[in-house]
Amino acid sequence: MVRKMEEKNITKIDGSVIINDDCVEALRGIENETVHLTFFDPPFNQGKDYLNFDDEQPTGEYWKWIEDVLGLINKKSTEGASIYFMQREKNTEEVLRSLRKSGWTFQNLIIWKKMTSAVPSEFRYGKQFQIIVYATKGDRPRIFNRLRANVPLPKNYKNERRNGVILTDVWDDIRELTSGYFAGDEAIRDKSGKRMHKQQAPLSLLLRIVLSSSLPGDTVLDPTAGTGVTAVVASQLKRNSLAIEIDPKYVELVKTRLYSLRKEDDIAKLRGYYSPTETLDKIWPFKKPLENFLFDKQQVIT
Repeated sequence: MVRKMEEKNITKIDGSVIINDDCVEALRGIENETVHLTFFDPPFNQGKDYLNFDDEQPTGEYWKWIEDVLGLINKKSTEGASIYFMQREKNTEEVLRSLRKSGWTFQNLIIWKKMTSAVPSEFRYGKQFQIIVYATKGDRPRIFNRLRANVPLPKNYKNERRNGVILTDVWDDIRELTSGYFAGDEAIRDKSGKRMHKQQAPLSLLLRIVLSSSLPGDTVLDPTAGTGVTAVVASQLKRNSLAIEIDPKYVELVKTRLYSLRKEDDIAKLRGYYSPTETLDKIWPFKKPLENFLFDKQQVIT
């Protein structure tokens, strides 16, 4: 899948490939039409301190870079491949435009509602969600697994749901990894307790994406991999993964997580949440029978 596997900046761990490089250069080295699913969570151009990346570019330059990356991903993806592009809600117009110009077909605007944080404002409503645009190469997805989940019962409902609910484009049951108490043990921290990556995505978010839009044996791409959440999830779901990350510190972290699974990274605890999905055993191969996974309906995904 990746040319010149002997290069020092490329590591292969079972079905996972980790590349320490600029994502544009790395994408150019991928063989054509080998990617089935992409999760794209780039820096948001907010002036954060990233190694070898300018996160405070002129607006036009930033979105030109985004469009270039999206175009390369499209070229390296199979027909019907899916992409999930996460961004700030204020950039929705630019996200849709960039996807369209780079050859992607819009499918859904997913609202990921945050559970424990909101950004207040004096002259507009407080902001409590991020967008994730789901798009495909071509009019229809190659794979879309319609998931059912044991979503907690809303307060105004009386009766329990016997077969869970089919997921919609509003995701309000996945908790973000905040900077404080609610980040829990999943967030990667250094010895001082400081989070190593402030934008780390939760495992449960990638679990939903990978389960929905891929099958075992498919290749999942994350061109701005950060701490490697996508690769960690894909590996447990028997998917191949391609993680591209420019910061060597994070690359070493991704390798460590893939070589030895942390207790906090084990997604098996979330299997019962999706137990109403009829095809779950097919899309999530697991030695332990599904009926052995219990789910507390008062919980939400964390």
